[in-house]
Amino acid sequence: MTPNLHLWLIPVLPLVGAAINGLFGRRFSRQTVSLVALGFCGATFAMALWVAARFSSLLVPHLENLAPWIRAGNFQVDFAFYLDQLSLVMLLVVTGVGFLIHIYSVGYMWEAGGFYRFFSYLNLFMFFMLTLVLANNYLMMFIGWEGVGLASYLLIGFWFTKDSAASAGKKAFIVNRIGDFGFLIALFLLIKHFSSLNFDQVFHGVYRIPSETAGTGVLTAIGMLLIVGAAGKSAQIPLYVWLPDAMEGPTPVSALIHAATMVTAGVYMVARSHVIFDRAPTALMVVAIIGTLTALFAATIGVAQTDIKKVLAYSTISQLGYMFMACGVAAYSAGIFHLMTHAFFKGLLFLAAGSVIHAIGGEQDMRRMGGLRTQIPWTFWTMTAATFAIAGFWPFAGFFSKDEILWRAYSNPYGSWVYWAIGVFTAFLTSFYMFRLWFLTFFGEYRGVAAEAHAQTEHTGHGFHGDVHVHESPKVMLVPLVILAVLSVVGGWVGSNRFEKFLSPVFQPGVTTSSAEETAAVTPAPEHKGERGSESLLTGVSIGAAAFGLYLAWVLYHRRPQLPQQIADALGSFYYAVANKYYVDELYAILFVKPLMDGSARILWHGIDQDVIDATLDNSADGAREVSDTMRHMQSGNLRSYAGWIALGAAAVIAYMLWMGTR
Repeated sequence: MTPNLHLWLIPVLPLVGAAINGLFGRRFSRQTVSLVALGFCGATFAMALWVAARFSSLLVPHLENLAPWIRAGNFQVDFAFYLDQLSLVMLLVVTGVGFLIHIYSVGYMWEAGGFYRFFSYLNLFMFFMLTLVLANNYLMMFIGWEGVGLASYLLIGFWFTKDSAASAGKKAFIVNRIGDFGFLIALFLLIKHFSSLNFDQVFHGVYRIPSETAGTGVLTAIGMLLIVGAAGKSAQIPLYVWLPDAMEGPTPVSALIHAATMVTAGVYMVARSHVIFDRAPTALMVVAIIGTLTALFAATIGVAQTDIKKVLAYSTISQLGYMFMACGVAAYSAGIFHLMTHAFFKGLLFLAAGSVIHAIGGEQDMRRMGGLRTQIPWTFWTMTAATFAIAGFWPFAGFFSKDEILWRAYSNPYGSWVYWAIGVFTAFLTSFYMFRLWFLTFFGEYRGVAAEAHAQTEHTGHGFHGDVHVHESPKVMLVPLVILAVLSVVGGWVGSNRFEKFLSPVFQPGVTTSSAEETAAVTPAPEHKGERGSESLLTGVSIGAAAFGLYLAWVLYHRRPQLPQQIADALGSFYYAVANKYYVDELYAILFVKPLMDGSARILWHGIDQDVIDATLDNSADGAREVSDTMRHMQSGNLRSYAGWIALGAAAVIAYMLWMGTR
């Protein structure tokens, strides 16, 4: 008998924490708020570990139906939870990294206003993300999908009194709704063609459909619509523009959203829907193209950013592009492997950046940093581990997952040397802009203002006052940094082969089918084009690209720091186009935002408000005034006049009755 793991408790526990702090947190002390938030989130992580310990004894996939939900003819959806190798990896990453971010947030947000509100939102975010991960069907996944969008809006706009933060929250919410519309239409198509949204039933139905090699068909349409949703949530071209602005939220929010949770939801959804994409090669190719272009495009922008968090934001977009590239060449395990290692080193990078910002009074401009390695050594060494990991140096975690993606992009049947070449060049850019950040922040002389920090800083929303002195972060912030640093070093040692073997029951074609007929209809897993012997050569090229990025950053930002400005002046308008993010936001404002705003103003203000609402009220008032003016003349005060009106009315009634009687 399959044991009941009570999976529903995993998402519900942080929901309870969110409710307690949200409803009563205003009356609690900060210690109590922290205890509630960390207690329920920690319990969630502990339960995830307990589930992982019992996983080998389960019949996978493990299903738990909680309650019926929707019944309409043959269509039904239940509140049900789904556990397999893929959801277990996501479960451990989300709860583990999320719990560390909760711990860090206690120290980072201690002096901030709205302390209880922040932790209520943070727990709420965890609830929705875990619902998304453990969902047994696309509808429950969509509920979690929309929920993380709502929670991210609340967290990004946490400093709601700042116009930039409020605008960033709205931008994230609206752009994600565009992607979510595509996801929703895909769900309608699934219902129409498969009469179900349950994963197993949908995938069994997909197996009966031949592969759409011609590039058209229902699976291609569904795949394309799913890509729209994934591009919005995982910040891919053309819907990536919300993510850099999301840096307006507190730094722990940036770590939570950009490391292990919300932005990886699109990658998870594509991987979960691999059965659809495997039979829609055109859609799969679009995933690879979008991912490859996004990885390169975002990396080029990252080389010219001066805000430490903006550099990391574009780095996140670029790394998500790597994950999409992997999924697009049907290397789903490699994409999820990079998702896991990325959660370690990118979560660490954001938290370490927050420690730097905390140390120097809220400053985020790297041009005002420098020489910090001796003053905040714990932050320096932990961020160093994350920097080498994301750059892809052996033996750090990022090396193993990045190398596997590049190898699969080159060798898989759906891959191409073009993907590989762009991926290697992107690896060079990644190494360059990350070591540029490293040298500007920790080496040379301190370039910041030593007197008073600028007002309205990101840390408190109200600014620091008094003298600024560089100081290391408290232990409650440093402990998560150290743990993530260890994971950034050893997290990839599990090896891509062992990781792929663990996930193979999820991604091997045919394993979820229940009949020999369905299994026979499945195309066998393709063999790799390349030989494993050539992987060493390709690995050497990617390591060389990372090493060259480090060397170039050292020359430009440590040995000869006057060169970058000279190069910028020589490049002229091209450099400023890159620094201004190719003016994509301005272009979107011209093409979409302004016409929509003007159109809505005309339709809502002039068309509906003035011509319908105001006109209806004004005309009603004028009509009432005219009727009342006419009627008031009847009230003359003359008794004979009143008697005449009564007689006239009585005559009219008698005439009407006589007329009715003759009919």
